Amino acid sequence: MRDVRHVAVLGAGSWGTALAIHLARKGLKVGLWGRDGGRMSEMRAAGRNARYLPDAPFPATLTPGDDLDAMVSEADRVLLAVPSSGFHDILRRIAPHLPGRGLVWATKGLDLETTRWLHELVLEELPGDVHWGVASGPSFASELGRGLPTALTLAAPDPVFAEDARAWLAGGTLRVYTSDDVVGVQLGGAFKNVLAIAAGVSDGLGFGANARAALITRGLAELMRLGAATGARNETLMGLSGLGDLVLTCTDNQSRNRRLGLALGQGQGMEEAVAAIGQAVEGVRTARVAVAKAAALQVDMPICRQVYRVLYEGLAPMAAVEELLSRDPKPEF
Repeated sequence: MRDVRHVAVLGAGSWGTALAIHLARKGLKVGLWGRDGGRMSEMRAAGRNARYLPDAPFPATLTPGDDLDAMVSEADRVLLAVPSSGFHDILRRIAPHLPGRGLVWATKGLDLETTRWLHELVLEELPGDVHWGVASGPSFASELGRGLPTALTLAAPDPVFAEDARAWLAGGTLRVYTSDDVVGVQLGGAFKNVLAIAAGVSDGLGFGANARAALITRGLAELMRLGAATGARNETLMGLSGLGDLVLTCTDNQSRNRRLGLALGQGQGMEEAVAAIGQAVEGVRTARVAVAKAAALQVDMPICRQVYRVLYEGLAPMAAVEELLSRDPKPEF
């Protein structure tokens, strides 16, 4: 594979923008792609993403644009950071350009239509000689954009490519650990969003720190049960992309998923709460996937199930909590 001097970052939301800024600070030439040509022109003129990261100016080597084919064909590596709902479409569009380049994605979620892991789409759409990996972990875009310390896990089936990707992605204030547990890294990054909604609901109802800690711990138990059914390793789910990301999103109001839960717990309606947040709240869509996965694999995930019922069946948040508390007692392990 070619030396890495030029990276295309696809997805000009907050996370893609933060990653592009980080890579440009390292001295790499970076193209940042977004669908909306008008917005990308505004970013070029302003030298920043005023909508999502207004306090993080673009380094001189970062260039926004909306020509997807040109941006990918000029790059040595591709970093995909679009929402999970757009992942498959963009993957299909860039697949012809990827041989010899390699792909890392930082998208958290699963395919909403099929409930498949994103790496399954990658295996289906890309030629067999294209190397790939997934990066995930406790990472708020605004903090990486400001150059604050952040750590991620990068999982890839090929350890040589994992080291290659770590080398160009890590540096400065971003530390990257490698793994070969592709399912485990994706599982933690996807389903923690559903549990963060639950944590927000708990705090919105005024239940306090005791309830929050219990909810995070029992939520981790749900992740580990699902992990056991899907082949993920426990140590991965206890690491950065599992427990680390779960704690982050459940406890800090930078999390859009937690903020949605807070609003619902305080009595706001779903549409009103999502509109006030103004960005995609991945846990809303992922709750449907979580329930489908749990049913298909016969895994008990009561917290995720109650979040789904609040979001899609009109169950009142307090009623959801009462149902969880009234479940039959059982051993912890």
